[in-house]
Amino acid sequence: MLGLTDTMAENQQVRLHLNSQFTANGNSTASASDVKPKKKICCACPDTKRLRDECIVEHGEDACTKWIEAHKQCLRAEGFNV
Repeated sequence: MLGLTDTMAENQQVRLHLNSQFTANGNSTASASDVKPKKKICCACPDTKRLRDECIVEHGEDACTKWIEAHKQCLRAEGFNV
């Protein structure tokens, strides 16, 4: 189980990662269909996937919508249609 400080630091890293992906696309309105996936969906976004999964195991799916949405947003930035 991660400590609160560890979770906050990882949360910041995920936000920075997502922001950098949107900046790299030129804007945040680029559609997922404009970018082709470079990896399999199971291997994309390991950081957000791990945080999402840990949250669901510890707190249940209903309490983890922000992590679920963060992971979906990351997958879309990688070119997946989710």
